[in-house]
Amino acid sequence: MSKQGKNYREKKNSVEDKLYTVEEAIELLKGFKSQKFNESVDIAIRLNVDPKYPEQMVRGTIVLPHGTGKAKSVLVIASGEKQKEAEEAGADFFGGEEMAEKIQKESWTDFDVLVATPDMMGKLGRLGKVLGPKGLMPSPKAGTVTFNIKEAVTEIKKGRIEYRVDKTGIINTGLGRISFDSAQLVENTTELLTAVLKARPVSLKGKYVESVFISSTMSPSVKLDIQQFEKN
Repeated sequence: MSKQGKNYREKKNSVEDKLYTVEEAIELLKGFKSQKFNESVDIAIRLNVDPKYPEQMVRGTIVLPHGTGKAKSVLVIASGEKQKEAEEAGADFFGGEEMAEKIQKESWTDFDVLVATPDMMGKLGRLGKVLGPKGLMPSPKAGTVTFNIKEAVTEIKKGRIEYRVDKTGIINTGLGRISFDSAQLVENTTELLTAVLKARPVSLKGKYVESVFISSTMSPSVKLDIQQFEKN
């Protein structure tokens, strides 16, 4: 077996069969960090929800206190003065109908987030086949359909992320990079968990969060104890 496989097994064997506090889990992951590249730190939250029912579709946006460690490129599709607002806010690309045509004709998706003003959404509807599979279609719930272009672009650049439960009832998202200070990763994790817990569907009965695991790109996962958050 490869050296990488052996290293992974050694890491996995050091993870105890218990629930770790966020602080303990972060310290464990940082002890696993690779010397070859700056791994991402990710979280998987399994919820006791059925996303096929709209009232149980858990999703939202938050600005991670310390960002994600990845610079996101932003495209803004708007008209008139809103294009200037996008430029001043630091959007990487901006324009009007011509940008929608570029996406349609060239299948162009060299951006991470697309923000659009509500009046432009009629032009973007036909782009679902290009944008949809990549998760790039703007949405009011994700805060990417708005007239407040400055705020949207600024927050995305600062580290705003969208969390959304998938069809299996799991939220998967990044929390930062393993090079972050432990305190920064703890704060990012705490911010996300608090937001997800507050997003509990009103109609849901019984247990809400089934399990939470945190890991880095090359590490085994570590199960978190979130009891302290559920009490708040």
